[in-house]
Order: sequence, then structure tokens, then C-alpha cells
Amino acid sequence: MHSSDTLVIAGKAYRSRLLVGTGKYQDFQQTREAIDASGAEIVTVAIRRTNLGQNPGEPNLLDSVPPEEFTILPNTAGCYTADEAVRTLRLARELLDGHSLVKLEVLGDPQTLFPNMPETLAAARTLVQEGFEVMVYCADDPIQCRMLEDIGCVAIMPLASLIGSGMGILNPWNLRLIIDQSKVPVLVDAGVGTASDAAIAMELGCDGVLMNTAIAGARDPILMARAMKNAVQAGRDAYLAGRIPRKFYSADPSSPPEGLIGSTQS
Repeated sequence: MHSSDTLVIAGKAYRSRLLVGTGKYQDFQQTREAIDASGAEIVTVAIRRTNLGQNPGEPNLLDSVPPEEFTILPNTAGCYTADEAVRTLRLARELLDGHSLVKLEVLGDPQTLFPNMPETLAAARTLVQEGFEVMVYCADDPIQCRMLEDIGCVAIMPLASLIGSGMGILNPWNLRLIIDQSKVPVLVDAGVGTASDAAIAMELGCDGVLMNTAIAGARDPILMARAMKNAVQAGRDAYLAGRIPRKFYSADPSSPPEGLIGSTQS
């Protein structure tokens, strides 16, 4: 990656555009090994499911993934109302000594884990007013994404397909609309299943990708983490390089005929 091509969120620059979760691993050691292989600098943590010190005597994730080495991104996974999400992130701020960068997600359905956007918008307003820097999981709706940005969220994180589904990028047109209108980073959150999905997200112009299940649920999580790191970088490079236009027929030969022996063209 070029040294000047960094992901900037809430005023802080990151070299990696891959963000990873910490759930579904065998243990905290495997979690750390996968994070290292991914090259991720931002690591998201489900406050309601992971011990960050609120349960004394139990293994603490921060012993394996210390805040001195990573940006810890507490999230509200498992919350179904704005009030639940706000309370959870207030607790996270206490546990992390005033940490303000958070990931908001308010779910609307336990089967699909699709976001409840009215509750998400309400929680975002409260959190921004309380000084949180909010990265927000949301539907791939350009209008509601614009509303979240207007509220003051520092990053928009539309789903590409359902959480944990591995279905990949099912909504490239909506993602493109969101990317084109947004002045804050847009990161795909949910649905990535393999490295090619991550590359496609980056080729579309997304600023980054967040994933958990695609790595933790792989047969070899460490190897998949490395594959995702390479895919995100390859997709970013391809986006910056600029792909050739799509054509149904190729009107231009790869090698022009001018100058060829026996050519009748001058």
C-alpha cells in the first residue's frame, strides 16, 4: 500500500482497510493469530458477549488483544432497541477508559439480523449528542445512509448481504449509490464469504471491509485471514488503477496493426 493511501476514520489514519471481529474462534489465542494474519488494526468486540473486564475471574480478551496495539471497536451486537444499544456503549466507554469510537448496530429480526433502521437512527442521534464517534451498521438504503451521515456518524457500514450468510455482494448498485454520495468512509459490513467478495467490495470503491464469520468460520481461519488481507489490498489497488470499460465486443485489438509486416495501413 502506498504510504499516503490510508483509511481515515474520525481523524485517525489506518494502514489496513480490513476490520475484523473477535467472535466464533476456538479461543483468544486463535483470535489473536487470525488478527495478526489479517493485518487489521481495528478490531471490533461484542460488548454483550465478550469479557473486557466486566466479569472478573474470566479470561479477558484485552489480555490477548491489548488496546495499546489495536483500536478496539466496541459494538452493540445482540441489541434490538435504541435504548439497549446506547446503554451497551455507555458501558463500553467505562470499560475502555473513555473510548469514544464505537460501532452501532440495532437489529430488527433475530433470524436475518437485518438492521432496524428507525431504532438505529434514534440511537445514532443520542450517541453523537453524547460525544461518541459512531460507525454504523445499516441497510443499503442511500437515503437512510445520508440521514446517518447528517446526524454525524463517522462511517457508514451498509450490509452487502445478511450477517454470517457468506452470500457476498448482492447489492452492488445500491453500494455504488451510497459510495458516490458519502463524504465519510463507507465500509461493507456483513455478507462477505470469501476473498473474492472482499476484492469486489473494494473494487466498487468501498473504503474498507469488516468481517468476522468469513474468517472465524473458515476451515483454516489463519490462512483465510491472510487471504482476506491480500484480497482487500488487491481490490483497493485495482480501484485506484482504474479498470478498463466493459464492452460487449472488443473494437480495439490488443496489438495495433500499424507497422506490421505486410500491413496495407499507413
